[in-house]
Amino acid sequence: MASANEEDVEFPILCETCLGENPYVRMTKERLGKECKVCARAFTIFRWLPGRGMRYKKTEICPTCAKLKNVCQTCILDLEHGLPVQVRDTALSIQDEVPREESNRRDYLAKMANNLEVMGEQTDFSGKAQPAGREMLKRMARKDPYYQRNRPHICSFFVKGQCTRGNECPYRHEMPQGDAELAKQNIVDRYHGNNDPVARRMLARSLKTDKLDAPDDKSITSLFVLGLDQSVTQADLRDHFIAFGELKSVVVVPKGNCAFINYKHRAGAEAAALAALSGFSIKDKSLKVTWGKPKPKGPKSELAQANVISKEVTAPTGSQPPTRASIPLPPGARNDSALYPSQDPTAQGAYSK
Repeated sequence: MASANEEDVEFPILCETCLGENPYVRMTKERLGKECKVCARAFTIFRWLPGRGMRYKKTEICPTCAKLKNVCQTCILDLEHGLPVQVRDTALSIQDEVPREESNRRDYLAKMANNLEVMGEQTDFSGKAQPAGREMLKRMARKDPYYQRNRPHICSFFVKGQCTRGNECPYRHEMPQGDAELAKQNIVDRYHGNNDPVARRMLARSLKTDKLDAPDDKSITSLFVLGLDQSVTQADLRDHFIAFGELKSVVVVPKGNCAFINYKHRAGAEAAALAALSGFSIKDKSLKVTWGKPKPKGPKSELAQANVISKEVTAPTGSQPPTRASIPLPPGARNDSALYPSQDPTAQGAYSK
């Protein structure tokens, strides 16, 4: 086992899911009991039962590696959003600088550990510099802990039909239903954010859901901005959206905390919508953009159109006086037959004249 001057920590770096829902969890601690699966240095391992009916869990990587990537020591997921490292780094445009060679990696991790201990330097994983990526992570993250991830593994003997333990078996008696590709995961690849099948699927699904399709009606050149407050003014919106094209108007609705961005050309609206695909921020306020909707076509609009047509037909041309045919005749002088007897002015009582 490799020797190391690893600090004797009192508690591991864990996410809420791995810790379990029991607030009175009990742990066993073994100092320098195992090698880190990333840097191969000895570290203090912890083992605990996250809840009733769950499996025992233990730390897999050392605290230094967990701090460098801001991940859980057990599941290797981001502590803030609970997402794979590859998903987080892709959204926030973070480059992995850890060397792959074992000798160089040890020197690099030792140097970074010294920086953490002396100066507290650490990569910013909050996403303040990448508001669009931060909004993307918020949509993809789970709202609540997923404790089902702590369930026991599937019994391999049960799958083969050879398990004889029955209810006393500590593993699950059910057939596997997941994809075989997802079962082949490497902790080192997950830590560095490379070749992670779970992350690839999550990113592919996010691209489909985040796609902001432009409406087929080419006359729509307006965007709808949501999530405003009093700190974001009309001038702030104009300064942000004018970079994508010439604006016609910017209308802010304070009561609805929204605004309408009207472009003169469709190309400008499409460029702005594409740039705000995953969200954006103004004055540290996260905003969302959707396409505007066409004007509604209802009975009022049809009636207005009919009135315009009737005016065009009956309007006099030039200076000619209106003809006699254009003057409506009295009801009794009409040549057309009445639809009902009660509408015939020549009728007397129940009999026609």
